[in-house]
Parts: sequence; C-alpha cells; structure tokens
Amino acid sequence: MQSVVVIGGGAAGLMAAYTAASRGRKVLLLEKNEKLGKKIYITGKGRCNVTNDCPPEDFLANVVNGSRFLTRAAYAFPAASAMEFFEEHGLALKVERGNRVFPVSDHASDVTKALECACRDAGVEIRLNEAVTGIGQRDGAVCAVYSEKSVYECESAVIATGGCSYPSTGSTGDGYRFAEQLGHACEARTPSLVGIELREDVSAAQGVSLKNVTLTAKRGQKTIFSEMGELLFTHYGMSGPLVLTLSALINRLPLSEISVWLDLKPALDEKKLDERLLRDFAERRNETMKNVMRGLLPAGVVQIVLRAAGISPEKQANAVTREERRSLLSALKKLPFSPKALRGFHEAVVTAGGVALRGIDPATMQSRLVRGLYFCGEVLDCDAFTGGFNLQIAWSTGYLAGKNA
Repeated sequence: MQSVVVIGGGAAGLMAAYTAASRGRKVLLLEKNEKLGKKIYITGKGRCNVTNDCPPEDFLANVVNGSRFLTRAAYAFPAASAMEFFEEHGLALKVERGNRVFPVSDHASDVTKALECACRDAGVEIRLNEAVTGIGQRDGAVCAVYSEKSVYECESAVIATGGCSYPSTGSTGDGYRFAEQLGHACEARTPSLVGIELREDVSAAQGVSLKNVTLTAKRGQKTIFSEMGELLFTHYGMSGPLVLTLSALINRLPLSEISVWLDLKPALDEKKLDERLLRDFAERRNETMKNVMRGLLPAGVVQIVLRAAGISPEKQANAVTREERRSLLSALKKLPFSPKALRGFHEAVVTAGGVALRGIDPATMQSRLVRGLYFCGEVLDCDAFTGGFNLQIAWSTGYLAGKNA
C-alpha cells in the first residue's frame, strides 16, 4: 500500500512527490506521458522561467486570481525556497530583467532533470505511460487510485494534472473530472496569457513588433489596464507581452464590453506630436502620406493608422487638411481596437478557472470534502501574470500538498 499517489508528473506534481518522499512517505507518481515535465520543456520559449526572484507580497501582487487563497503557500515556500531547492539539486540559476529566474544553461530540460533526480533520490517511484482513470473513496476518505494498468491502495492522492493549456502536453482536463466525481465544484475554464483576436483587419502589420507603446483597456468608464511595453501584430490581431497581460485581466469578462486602444507615441504629448507632423509635412510636402509617415511608424502600421484617420495613403502631405491632421493625431495617440475573442487553449500559456478554491484548505491544499485528497498547480482556480509567477504557484502549492499528504 502506498502512502501517497501523485497524479501528474509536471511541475507541481514533481514538487509534491519530492516533498512527501522527503518526509519518509512511500510515494508513487503516475504520469500518462512518456516523459516527465512535458510542459516544462516548452515554458519560457524552451528556457523555462523557473520563478520570479521577489518576496511573497510581490508574488501575490502578480496573481490575477486566487491571491488570498495562495497567501499561506506563498510564505511557506516562496521564490527564495524554490531557487534554493534547484541550486541544492545541481541546477545553476541566473536572474534576468524583471527578476525572471532561468537556468544558467538556458535549457528547460535541465529543470525537469533536477526535479526528476531529486524525486528519485528521495525514493519516489515513478511510472510513465500510465493514465489514471479515477480515485476511490471510502467513508469520506481516499482509499485508492485507479489507472489503466492497476489499482493502487493509498492513504492520500494528490491531483496535479495541470489545466487545459497546450493539450498536446497532456493537459486535457483529467483533474477536473476527478474533482467533480468526488464532489468538488469547478469554475469555468478559459485561456489566459494568450493573444487577442480583433474585429479590425490588422494583417497589413502582421509580424510587426512595437516597443515602448502604451496599451489601454476600459470596461465602460473604468480603466482596467494601461501599461507601456511591447506588442506584436499577428494575422488574427495582436500578441506580445502587453497583450498577454491584458488577456489575463479580461478572460472572464464579456469582450463586447471591452474597448482597447493604443498610444503609438506615448513619449510625445499631442502638442509635440502635432509639431512633429507639421515639420514632416513641410519637409516632405510633395510626398504621399504612406511615405511621409514611414518616419514615424513601420509601413504596415502606417496603413492601419491612415485607415483609422480616414486619409488615403496616396494623398500628398501638402493636401492634408487641418481636420485630417487632427484625425491622424488622434489615431496615433488613441488607435482603437475591438477584441473579438481570445486565442484558444492550444496557444494559452496557462488556464484560468479550475477546481473551486472554496473546497480546499489553503493551509494544506487538502480537500474540505474528502480526507486525503490534495490539489496543486494549474488544476486549481489560480493564475498569474507572466514572469515566472505561474510556475511559482506550482512550486508553492506542490510543496504544501507534499508536506501534508
């Protein structure tokens, strides 16, 4: 009989398994894929942004949903503890811009190797290619975990099956099914940290990356986001760091109520920008607007801006009226867009939604409904911004689950 069966060999599951085994528990980890940490391999564009080197209060400020629930976990196993764990297990780390932590090797595979070696050294039994089909309970407590190959009697089961994002890595929502079968409610799942499809045609600017622009979003009269940073135009709309952050804030809202606009020149106020336009028009008075504007913007973006301002790209600068110049100024400082949809789970960095937090004890990650049942990682209704914060959720909740299972 096992003390603990951990379902899922991703970030949270591996941390839970290691922590439980370090306490002398007899731990079995079941992973349905052919290898561990399949999603870890693709995080941080293959480099793996392990965590964010910040204190717990800063980490919690970057949690979009579930910050109150995660407070105990954040202080029990903060970023400093995660970094110490990896360095103790042979993974050299470095801190980059925005306190993002990466392995010195820049190889995500080294993160998985460190976790796997730590688990095996602690005595965790790992079985790959073994999908779990259900969890048994008796008298209100976990009694067994059922897989396609066997039945494992146990005292505790840890659900660490991930969310719905990147389903090719095995994140296909199994944990939600197990949770619901055992009486837990699950919040609706939606993609987060993902590109946004627009109603406007921005294909002319596809592939264009803009730096130092300000993206603002409102719901009605309330500003819900306004930040300067980097943005990428795509064939469907927009992506890039600013857009991923915005997606985390609007993924549970009706997109029809969200208005978005872009300030292409936030460093210039309207007066200075108008002076710049007048100077450019005077110096290049006989050139077409599509050429004159190239001094300010990339060609593809020029087309979008001129269309928004109602000015023909072929119009000569000396023929632009004062009204048209004012429209152009408005388009440069407040270029409007209408979100149509978020991109799907196949592109989403994380899942928003999941197992409802009210059914889980935040001090232990144990179910309030079934003794011996624990949850950790992305299966929970917790998500955060980019920068290593979502993996820190996995480490912190995995640690608490493993400590108490």
